[in-house]
Amino acid sequence: MSTLPPEVATEDATKQSFWMPGNYQHTVKRTEDAFQACNDIVVCFQERARVERQYAQQLSEWSNKWKPLVDSSPLYGSLLQAWQCFLSSADRLAALHSSVCRSLVSEDGDRVRTWQKETFHKKLFGGFKESQDFGTGFARAQKPWAKRLKKLDKARSAFHKVQRKEQTARDREVHAKGNPDVAIEKQRKIQEERELAQQETEKVRARYEKVLEEVTRYAPRYMEEMECIFDQSQEEERKRISFLKQAFLSVHRHLDVTNNESVKAVYNELHNTLMAINEQDDLRWWKNTHGPGMPTDWPQFEEWTPEKKSKKGKKEKEVESQQGTIERSVMIGGVKVRALYDYDGQETDELSFKAGEEFLKTEDEDDQGWCRGMKDGGREGLYPANYVETV
Repeated sequence: MSTLPPEVATEDATKQSFWMPGNYQHTVKRTEDAFQACNDIVVCFQERARVERQYAQQLSEWSNKWKPLVDSSPLYGSLLQAWQCFLSSADRLAALHSSVCRSLVSEDGDRVRTWQKETFHKKLFGGFKESQDFGTGFARAQKPWAKRLKKLDKARSAFHKVQRKEQTARDREVHAKGNPDVAIEKQRKIQEERELAQQETEKVRARYEKVLEEVTRYAPRYMEEMECIFDQSQEEERKRISFLKQAFLSVHRHLDVTNNESVKAVYNELHNTLMAINEQDDLRWWKNTHGPGMPTDWPQFEEWTPEKKSKKGKKEKEVESQQGTIERSVMIGGVKVRALYDYDGQETDELSFKAGEEFLKTEDEDDQGWCRGMKDGGREGLYPANYVETV
């Protein structure tokens, strides 16, 4: 089976990291998932109660129906394994006492429903207050960080742009010095242009380094605020796991009513699985999969790497210029994209747009990270590829 290269896998993990803007939604959604899980649990054991009355055949049908639903449940870790164990034990049982049906419905189901009503508070226009509180907390903690990252991205782009400009000036100066047809006055002017470009590069570099220093200095505070909200979410999840563990144990107690040795073996196995529910292990898995334990790529200073240019004769350059528009990778009809951030075009051939604005991408990203797009009204221009997402 083929696998992604390590660098690709690392890049994907970084983009999905808890620390990147907006990626805290996995943790926020956990509240809604838990609410739905309670509904699933109640319905699950209500059906199990009916199956108890119909003995082995209906018990088998119940298990087969719920297996795929449980496997795709939002629960995870040892808690999910415990729920799955109820289903596997059902396949090995032939009959249960009629009182089990009454206990499952009137006691365990009502217990989960009551806890669900007391724990989750629905909002008037949908969603839950707990989800909104965590989402607001994460967004408030992440807003200054996102603004700093945006500022850093602009500073980096500006620095790379002036570096390209300086490199062009250097190339012109080298060409002029080796060309006897270029007048001394012209060479002096070209040299002055190169010196100005160099000075501009140093100024923009200083700004880039300053912004990067600000981002690096702010990172510990950002981490502290995000982890504070995350710890509150973890505590709520710990309470949910603890309650559901006790609810599952209660169901187990009602089911384990026979002295048959084979049935005892089934329930002993089930009990061991339930006792193996481990809050810390489950929370640790969530932290490493959707929380602060995920890897990220903290911002670093990035040097601009000039492109390698091959020397071409005048005729080759003329042919290349004539064929340039023909050989460009143009998308017929274009691809609709949405702006993630505001962008003000720095040159006449660049597009300007606001975050959330939609337009068409007409050419794919080039080696420098630029795409060509067209806005309503026919305005065409270049824009940074990482400033938009495909709709």
